[in-house]
Amino acid sequence: MNRLISFDDFHKVDLRVGTIIEISDFPKARKPAYQLTIDFGALGIKKSSAQITAVYSKDDLINKQVVAVVNFPIKQIANFMSECLIIGAVSGAEVILLNPETNIPNGAVVS
Repeated sequence: MNRLISFDDFHKVDLRVGTIIEISDFPKARKPAYQLTIDFGALGIKKSSAQITAVYSKDDLINKQVVAVVNFPIKQIANFMSECLIIGAVSGAEVILLNPETNIPNGAVVS
């Protein structure tokens, strides 16, 4: 379903680029996932959980830039507090992360 939103609604979502600096397995998650630590430059370091183990290994992800929503409330997932939501394109059970074509400064705004 395609629901229309206003341009003002879109501007409420704070999308930023960050670099994954740490990755660990997340055995307590209901579905296979990683725990990620992401550097957003001046915005600081944030943690996120991502169900991307079917497509990405930990080696694929370290130092990879990603796009994330950084202004959602913190969400508890099992024993982990997720501070941002990494953005990806969903194809069946797979999630393909969205990322800039070239490296740009961490914290850069996506609009």
